[in-house]
Amino acid sequence: MADKADPQALVEAAIAAMDKAYAPYSNFPVGAALRGSGGGLYVGCNVENAAYPQGWCAETSAIAAMVMDGEQRIAEIAVAGRGEALVTPCGGCRQRLREFARDDLVVHICGPEGLRKTVTLGELLPWSFGPENLT
Repeated sequence: MADKADPQALVEAAIAAMDKAYAPYSNFPVGAALRGSGGGLYVGCNVENAAYPQGWCAETSAIAAMVMDGEQRIAEIAVAGRGEALVTPCGGCRQRLREFARDDLVVHICGPEGLRKTVTLGELLPWSFGPENLT
């Protein structure tokens, strides 16, 4: 289990997941690792499809693994991608993360070399819409 003060285990798991991505069309592998509020570590990678909209993102894969294990809250996440620019969760994944976390979710943005930047989900998705908006 990763300690919030030291995200190294999450970072390493996200980078390892990135290396398992199935990205033959974009050649842009992404990995994600999240820690559920119960302490479980869940990883995912992007999986592309020849029918482009049918693929899924790394964050989506990790969230699905968490839900399958019975957890429903994300405590922390790391996302890893290659290239010079920061690889942050896409808009759809920001909303998926918001379904299982609040604005204060810690998001570690990583490259192949390790941690590049840490932000909150609220910084990535200000004025978000979440489950509590429906009550």
